[in-house]
Amino acid sequence: MAIRIFVTGGTLDKDYDALAGELGFGETHLVSMLEQARVSGRITVTSLLMKDSLDMNNTDRSMIADAVEAASEDRIIVIHGTDTMVKSGLTIQRRKIPRKTIILTGAMVPYSFGVTSDAQFNLGTAIAFAKVLAEGTYIAMNGQSFSVDDVHKDKHIGRFEANA
Repeated sequence: MAIRIFVTGGTLDKDYDALAGELGFGETHLVSMLEQARVSGRITVTSLLMKDSLDMNNTDRSMIADAVEAASEDRIIVIHGTDTMVKSGLTIQRRKIPRKTIILTGAMVPYSFGVTSDAQFNLGTAIAFAKVLAEGTYIAMNGQSFSVDDVHKDKHIGRFEANA
């Protein structure tokens, strides 16, 4: 089963710049994360953007949806910032892309922060969910999968939850 991973930025891929005292982007960490986890199978990583999701606009979201729609794989993972992950997921869902399982995931703490990061765990669960969930668009965070139209990020507890 082939999986395509589209990288769009977000906290997962941020690095700390000690000179500037801020988080920013370099290259994606996805390839080394997959190697470290010893993931087997056909996985192709494609970088689309390296943006904080708060800086994304409708053009960026359309470009992500275009890439998902054009991908030859029917199992897609989008690495995305958590603040507007649901918004981008809904943009993809509105396309009504047939026969594809689309998973959006990210991290609350950058991968580069090491063991305190949830990045590796979220990536692993996203890969597993991409292999077993029916076609549709989902968020995979915190060990759970959610339909993209029935989830929100609770910023007070730092977790995604189903809508009440």
